[in-house]
Amino acid sequence: MSDHIIVERRGAIQLIRLNRPDKKNAITRAMYDRMASALRAGDADDDVRVHVFLGAPGAFSSGNDMQDFLAVATGGDHGKDVFDFLVALASARKPIVSGVDGLAIGIGTTIHLHCDMTFATPGSLFKTPFTDLGLVPEAASSLIAPQIMGHQRAFALLAMGEGFSAEQALDAGLIWKIAEPEALEAEVIAAAEAFAAKPPEALQLAKKLVKGPREPVLDRIREEGELFLQRLKSDEAREAFMAFMARKK
Repeated sequence: MSDHIIVERRGAIQLIRLNRPDKKNAITRAMYDRMASALRAGDADDDVRVHVFLGAPGAFSSGNDMQDFLAVATGGDHGKDVFDFLVALASARKPIVSGVDGLAIGIGTTIHLHCDMTFATPGSLFKTPFTDLGLVPEAASSLIAPQIMGHQRAFALLAMGEGFSAEQALDAGLIWKIAEPEALEAEVIAAAEAFAAKPPEALQLAKKLVKGPREPVLDRIREEGELFLQRLKSDEAREAFMAFMARKK
C-alpha cells in the first residue's frame, strides 16, 4: 500500500520513510516498487540534491515480507520489483543518507551498503539470516561487504548470519556514526542538508569517483538475484519459510 512508503520533500531533500511499523517495516513488493520510483524520480529532478531513508522507532526494517517469499517459493510470480529497486539504489547519482533505529534485518542491512552516510542508534541490530532461510546474499552485498570490512567480518555477517551491534557496524565501516534515538532523525537531516548545500555537480562527481564503476555492482546484483530466485524455489528454502511462519503463529 502506498502509505507503507511515505515520500516527502524537505527543500532539496527527498525523504523516503518506511512506514509499516505493525510489521516491523517488512518490505512488500509494492513497497519496493514505490521506493524504486521515488529514487528514479528524485535522481531525475534537479531540485532534489540528496535522498534520505528512514524507518520507524525500533525497526528500520525486519527484511523482506515473508509472505512474498513464501508465495514465490510455492510457485508464484516473483516479479521485478526487488531487482528494480536494487538497480535504482545502486545507480543513484545523488548522495543517500540513512538512519537506523532498532532492527535492520536482511535487506534492512544491505541497503546501507549503498548509502553514502548511515547513522544508527546504540540499540540497533544489523543481521542477514540469508543462509538460515536457505538463501544467498543480495543487493551486491557479497561484493561490497568484503571490500568495506574484509572477508572474515563479511562472511560472519552474510554467511554465518552473525548480528552486528551498532558499535560493531561502526568498527566494520557499515555505518558512519552512532546517534541517540531522540537525535537520530535530526542528525540524519542535518547531514542531508549539508550535502544539499554543496555544489551539486561536484558532489555527484565525488560520489561517482568514491563509489567507483557501477557495472561490477550491477553485474553482482544480477548474479545474486538469479541464485536467490533459484534458492527461493528450493525445497531447503521452502522448508525454512514454513518453519519460520509456524513459529510466528
